[in-house]
Amino acid sequence: VQLVESGGGLVQAGASLRLSCVASGLSFDDYVIGWFRQVPGKEREGLARLSSSDGRTMYADYVKDRFTISSDNAYITVYLQMNSLEPEDTAVYYCAATYIATGWDRVGLQSYEYDFWGQGTQVTVSF
Repeated sequence: VQLVESGGGLVQAGASLRLSCVASGLSFDDYVIGWFRQVPGKEREGLARLSSSDGRTMYADYVKDRFTISSDNAYITVYLQMNSLEPEDTAVYYCAATYIATGWDRVGLQSYEYDFWGQGTQVTVSF
């Protein structure tokens, strides 16, 4: 399984960015892809996740009004649309994936729930 993120960069506060995560090598139909971020010295925090089986999404409270997770029809590319960015959003953003049993989606936004990780993309929001 390979996950490749892109779309990060340097933006000013208030701007928007759309991150992309291209997934390859997922050999089963049902999986969850999530977006996380990490600041040096802090725990990796979950932002949003999407299930390939039914499209169900979940968001962390601190981003649900600004960030939107979506995918293409094949759930190969998963996006994170980030609006109204704040300097506090500066971090390395990761996508992650894990398989789920059909009809048994209990995956949340904890990093330990995910088995496969991308290399990350840096997002920097300036004042």
